[in-house]
Amino acid sequence: MKVGVFTPLLSSLPLEDVVKKLKSLDIGMVEFGTGNYPGDAHCKLSMLDDPNALAAFKSKIADAGLTISALSCHGNPLHPDQAQAGGYREVSRKTILLAEKLGVKTVVDFSGCPGDSLEAKAPNWVTCPWPSEYLDVLNWQWDKVVTPYWQSHGKFAADHGVKIAIEMHPGFVVYSPETMLRLRAIAGPSVGANLDPSHLFWQGIDPIAAIQVLGDAIFYVHAKDTQMYPANLPKAGVLDTKPYTQERDRSWIFRTVGYGHGQEWWNEFISTLRMYGYDNVLSIEHEDSLMSPEEGLTKAASFLAQAIIREKPQAAWWV
Repeated sequence: MKVGVFTPLLSSLPLEDVVKKLKSLDIGMVEFGTGNYPGDAHCKLSMLDDPNALAAFKSKIADAGLTISALSCHGNPLHPDQAQAGGYREVSRKTILLAEKLGVKTVVDFSGCPGDSLEAKAPNWVTCPWPSEYLDVLNWQWDKVVTPYWQSHGKFAADHGVKIAIEMHPGFVVYSPETMLRLRAIAGPSVGANLDPSHLFWQGIDPIAAIQVLGDAIFYVHAKDTQMYPANLPKAGVLDTKPYTQERDRSWIFRTVGYGHGQEWWNEFISTLRMYGYDNVLSIEHEDSLMSPEEGLTKAASFLAQAIIREKPQAAWWV
């Protein structure tokens, strides 16, 4: 298992400085955004049509001793506005093609969320089954929008030797282990989970128990924490829509690893990942509004360096 970094937190730096930063922190894995929500500060899809730029990029990463753990293009390919949906889909499709050229096996994305009908202008995330029209909307979304797109897109990824790791994120149709497995059953084995514990904590889902539910459907892991504020929970509940920067008033906020849950929790999380077959990267994602990107990344890298299990287990000589 290795520590990596998802690079949007370093978007203000040129790639050369990003490489130096990661080496200084003894980080060997890097996850690049290629557009959509994460942006493309360091990894351009235009390299698909520019062999020289592609070769230079590959050389720069290899010379630094880094390995690209994933390309990320989080977007909403199911957006009811067809122009927006088309843009998100094109970036996702091209990201898969770029991953193939780079020899990267994983692309991280969102499932997306449709509207409530073909006439909708904005996404509609359904959170309850009653009144019954909400369930009608949800069924229509899965049957008429989610299924056709993801059956096709899952096959496209498989045809190019790439796996899509879906980040379970509220606001989209896949936000829990159950909805993740529902999508996987539709899209096929090339589609699995990006397990980001921060998005499970505030929903009341134990990420360690989620590992046991998802099993070999876990393709990728983001390292990000969440801190709950019990004093605000009775007022706001977990579906808190206040801005993330109103930290004092929210029922929860995202934190750097170790600042929502301690070493013991992360040790068990990492051990359970290995127990259920995941032995890849823990990719640091910084969205902690109480820390600068520099400090958040540095603290997370130091914390995870103590928690990850690097060596393969040996034979159980004691049995």
